Amino acid sequence: MAGVTYSKRARATTRRIRIRRIRVAGLLVVIAAIAASLGYQLLASSSSTTASPIDVLRSERRGALGEALPSTVWPAYGQAAFVQGGQSQVRAGPNQHAAPIASVAKVMTAYLVLRDHPLRPGQDGPTITLTDADVADTDRRRGQRESVVPIAAGEQLTERQALQALLLPSANNIAAVLARWDAGSADRFVARMNATARSLGMTHTRYTDPSGYDDATVSTAADQVRIVDRAMRLPVFASIVATPSATLPVAGTVHNTNTLLGHNGFVGVKTGSDDAAGGCFAFRAIRWIDGKRTTITGVVLGQPGHDQIAAGLAAADAMVDRIAGGRAAPDLQQPTLPLRTAPRGHRSRARHRSGVNAITTRGEKP
Repeated sequence: MAGVTYSKRARATTRRIRIRRIRVAGLLVVIAAIAASLGYQLLASSSSTTASPIDVLRSERRGALGEALPSTVWPAYGQAAFVQGGQSQVRAGPNQHAAPIASVAKVMTAYLVLRDHPLRPGQDGPTITLTDADVADTDRRRGQRESVVPIAAGEQLTERQALQALLLPSANNIAAVLARWDAGSADRFVARMNATARSLGMTHTRYTDPSGYDDATVSTAADQVRIVDRAMRLPVFASIVATPSATLPVAGTVHNTNTLLGHNGFVGVKTGSDDAAGGCFAFRAIRWIDGKRTTITGVVLGQPGHDQIAAGLAAADAMVDRIAGGRAAPDLQQPTLPLRTAPRGHRSRARHRSGVNAITTRGEKP
């Protein structure tokens, strides 16, 4: 009998242990479910308020609202991002990281100048008189094979002409002129560039100069989409970057380095290139999407190739095609600039007028 009693007690003990284990397991499941729910709520809350830089990069890699875009949308190299008209969420491809942006930095420069000194369509704005110091600075930059336009002491540029020199042939010397004219010094202007970047949520951006020549001027494609989209809301900025060429007092006719302009729906914005940045292109194109005339504002950075500018342009062209599903651009009713071979990284494109080298560049280093 003792053996039987012991056996019954053992079985009862085993059952109690099993019941406790089941209860514990069930409790753990409930706790896990509650934790997951709270985690989701916290994530949703953080996405609508202020996210850390790491959170922002993670969300950008997922695309808009966590929606995964086909990997074929993005260039095979470098990084890219875009925002579609009518939408507020920037969609960012993989590999988002702070990297040199070359002359794409000039979008912020132009934006600040126009914000501080607004122009209405048709206005030329105040006159900027160039000095001996500006000429000396230009000579120094030319010696470094930077992208410059020739100037002369006493030459007068209107605000519009200075912006044309900045945005079309990508003149680093005029970026410096505009920075001093606007803020009193390049350092103060750069401080304002960074303050503006912070106000726009460009958390991975740091400007160290107004032209982008300095490789320490870094950003991500997703950050740059924000300032490009904001700048394109200014009618004068949009009209300048949509201009194939302009005439300046000393430099004469200067040409837009964006050779996609007027082709496949492209209406701007700014090229950039150098060895550190690769081929870069901030762009806007207009395509039919779902039967609607839709703007696509984007940025590609770090495109490799012997001709870096051409690589950036080609990457953007292909990306827009994929986003729009190959749909044609609407009739933009504007003069078109024939698609031609882009200057080699804006390198060594010399135009001689009266014995003066009108444009000299180093990998655009802008």
